[in-house]
Amino acid sequence: MSEANKALVRRFNDEVWNKGNLAVVNEVFSSDWFWHSTPPMPTNREGLRQMAAAFRGAFSDIRTTVDDQVAEGDKVAWRWTFQAKHTGEFMGIPPTGKQITFTGISIDHIADGRFVARWDSADMLGLMQQLGAVPAPAQAG
Repeated sequence: MSEANKALVRRFNDEVWNKGNLAVVNEVFSSDWFWHSTPPMPTNREGLRQMAAAFRGAFSDIRTTVDDQVAEGDKVAWRWTFQAKHTGEFMGIPPTGKQITFTGISIDHIADGRFVARWDSADMLGLMQQLGAVPAPAQAG
């Protein structure tokens, strides 16, 4: 079961992030899927589609990788990297043309071959610093 769950995570990452196939969300996420960590988006499949569409509209040349996976029972924890070019408005920030890279960790609960819940954390501060929306900390002298 653990290997099949890890493969499902890799499929989601490749289809949604690398290929932009948002239709796969209905296929691999249960209708009552719950996202535990993503305000202000809705915490359901529609919220996930909205978030993915917003990123795909703001960034081009997207390449995401699954850097590490640990699976036990019905859960998969995975560390990921998102790389892209900022070519559209993102959270009110006009396009900068900058190449960005940020990372995160997600934990998925999977049942009967479908995602049923997710907890995740991403380095949004690092992303905002790369876009120039938040100043980077001063270097120590």
